[in-house]
Amino acid sequence: MKGKKIVSILLVVIMVMGLFVGCSDRGEENTDADEPTNLDVENSAASSEENLKIKEMETILMDQLDPMPETGKGENVGVLIISLTNPFWANMKEKYEKAGEELGINVEVLSAPTEGDTVSQLETLDGMAVKDYDSIIFSPIDGNNLIPGIIRANQANIPVINLGPGVNKEALGEQDGHLDGIITVDFENQGEMVANDMLNYLPDGGKVAIIQGLAGAGQSEGRTNGAKEVFENTDGIDLVSIQPGDWDRNKAYEITTALIQAHPDIKGIFACNDVMALAAVEALEAAGLNDQVVVYGVDFTGEAQESIISGRLDGSITYSPAVYTRAGLLLALKISQGQEITDPVYCPLAIVNKDNVNEFNGWE
Repeated sequence: MKGKKIVSILLVVIMVMGLFVGCSDRGEENTDADEPTNLDVENSAASSEENLKIKEMETILMDQLDPMPETGKGENVGVLIISLTNPFWANMKEKYEKAGEELGINVEVLSAPTEGDTVSQLETLDGMAVKDYDSIIFSPIDGNNLIPGIIRANQANIPVINLGPGVNKEALGEQDGHLDGIITVDFENQGEMVANDMLNYLPDGGKVAIIQGLAGAGQSEGRTNGAKEVFENTDGIDLVSIQPGDWDRNKAYEITTALIQAHPDIKGIFACNDVMALAAVEALEAAGLNDQVVVYGVDFTGEAQESIISGRLDGSITYSPAVYTRAGLLLALKISQGQEITDPVYCPLAIVNKDNVNEFNGWE
């Protein structure tokens, strides 16, 4: 919890003051080929020609990972993500593979067929638990679906790292399972940050709604709870609807269509990912109401970035997938090299809106 608060404080400083600090040097490069070389931030996800906000995020995240592990020696890391049907996870796959090449790690990325297919995702993890991986990084569809597979990996002595959406640790512990590392996002803080930024564009208040993701998904619940807390404690804001969109574009479109029929004077919609937010924008455009309703999503996908630039979508919240995946692989290296991991690692966040979107050119 303390680490989480530090990250939040640092991010506030970044957002308010606009300080863009380059990555710090973690020591001179070891040029002796007979001695191990420690990885550092200079060999990073963001080159000097790329977005400085990425470098700022990376500095914050790498400080939590210090000391850096030695360069990879061809370790085999299996990665299980949620589904390639979501552009966010498709991008994460690409970033994992790129980071693996840079870090000297063999990375295999697998996924479930769809975002709601909990059974297939578990079957995939079960198969990974009998392979020759040095570690497994996984992002579960919900808090419980991968617990049997985690236990099988534990029994096979394969270290497991939970990246992103969380596991029900109480249920895991009751079955004598354990995690070797956690790298995640404060999803509740995501919801809080989005809601607070939306309020800047709603000076007169009004009715707002939340479109959730899949029931039981930790990121959906956290984002919803964070935004709900802000909306319900803000004078002049009336939270009129919270409905599950299941990360599905069509469902989000239908929810928005019904929402504006029931509440034609609605002023704001927060969708728990960009896929659903973009669907909400499409439904509002079809009704001729897009210029009257503030819409925010989560993930800052390429399509969302284009939509914000064009003035269709109002905002999103992001963390760098390039930094996030690199940090996950660094954590895997640290564990493989015998470093003890005691605390969760938290990825810092950044709000993107129509007023600052041009600062995110080169984002990855």
